[in-house]
Amino acid sequence: MSINVGDKLPKTTFIKATADGPQPIDSDEFFKGRKVALFSVPGAFTPTCSARHLPGYVERASDLKAKGVDEIACTAVNDAFVMGAWSKQGGANDKVTMLSDGNGEFAEAIGLTMDASKHGMGTRGQRYSMIVNDGTVEQLNVEEPGAFNVSSADYMLERL
Repeated sequence: MSINVGDKLPKTTFIKATADGPQPIDSDEFFKGRKVALFSVPGAFTPTCSARHLPGYVERASDLKAKGVDEIACTAVNDAFVMGAWSKQGGANDKVTMLSDGNGEFAEAIGLTMDASKHGMGTRGQRYSMIVNDGTVEQLNVEEPGAFNVSSADYMLERL
């Protein structure tokens, strides 16, 4: 069952690439006391994710923050090293926080996994976006398989 608007996010641990190596990020602490625009991609460096999804949030970061978003974060079922490299390649370093969900624990805990085995990618997180306010889901936009519409930065901005 998928998480819904009004639900509190489950406690999990993300991993973030830092200059000191991979660091655990407690989800409760990360979302506590602030408004976070969180989006999920099926995979770093994949075509739609690299050409449209991440760039949209990088380009619209200041607009989202002007609408009351404290932080923008991206999660994917990729390791922290891949997420760190993708952040650098995509120019996201100071605009989007990359949260590795390498084992898919967060995606599974919120009920938003997908089977990408036919593409050699195994279980991944679905493409979605959400607004999380102090750990509670205020807005949730889950894409239909293969689509890229409701999880975009522009769509989120229209609803803030």
